[in-house]
Amino acid sequence: MTRFRLAVEFDGGPYMGWQRQAHGPSVQQAIEVAVHAVTGEETAVHAAGRTDAGVHGLGMVAHVDVAKDIAPFRLMEALNAKLKPQPVAILACEAVADDWHARFSCLGRSYLYRIVNRRAPLALERGRAWRIARPLDAAAMHAAAQILVGRHDFTTFRSAHCQAESPVKSLDRLSVRREGDHVLVEAGARSFLHHQVRSMVGCLALVGQGQWSAADLSAALEARDRAALGLNAPPDGLYFVDATY
Repeated sequence: MTRFRLAVEFDGGPYMGWQRQAHGPSVQQAIEVAVHAVTGEETAVHAAGRTDAGVHGLGMVAHVDVAKDIAPFRLMEALNAKLKPQPVAILACEAVADDWHARFSCLGRSYLYRIVNRRAPLALERGRAWRIARPLDAAAMHAAAQILVGRHDFTTFRSAHCQAESPVKSLDRLSVRREGDHVLVEAGARSFLHHQVRSMVGCLALVGQGQWSAADLSAALEARDRAALGLNAPPDGLYFVDATY
C-alpha cells in the first residue's frame, strides 16, 4: 500500500463542495471514482480542508492510499484522463510516508478571495469572482482587516452550521490589495471556521464602500454574535490556494 500526496485544482461551480454529499456531486467523489477506475480499489481521498459549494481550488492538497503498484507520474496521468471532462485536475502526485496525513499533518491553510470592482457585468469571470459595482477603498479595507488578525472569538464570522468545537481561532494574515479593477483578499491561518473567510470579506467590502467603519468591524467581532454580521460574501470569488506542512 502506497500513500500518494495530490495537488488538486478544481472549479467548484458544478459541485456541492469538496466533501462527498448525499444530495449532489462533490470534488472528493469525482476523484474517488477516478481512483477506482484506475486501480479497481475502493478508497477514500482525504483533503487538507473542506470547501463550500461553488468555492474553487488552486492547490488543494489531498492524499489517497493505493495498493496497485504504480508510479506517481503514471497515477497522475491516469487520474487526469479519467477525470475528463470534469473541471478537476491533479497538478502533482508524489509518494509520502504512511503516517503523513493531508488534514492532520497540515500546519496552515491559505485562501484568496477575488473581487472585480467595476460597473460592467462579468463575462469571462462569471462564477469565479464577486463583482462589486460601487468603488472600493482597498487601503481602508486592508487597514480594517488588521483588526481581525490574531487570536479571537470569531463567532460573528462563523456559519450557524459550523461543526468546529470552538469559535476561537488564530488568524495569521489578512491582507487586501488592488490590482487594476481587481481587489484581492488573502487570508492565512492554521485552520478556519465554516464561512469565516467569506464572512470577513463581506464585512470588509462594507468598509471599502464606506458603509462600515473600522470601528463597526471591531464591534461586530466583539459582539460574538452571528446576527452582528454585516454581509456574507458569495462563494464565487473564494479559492483554496495552498496548505503548508
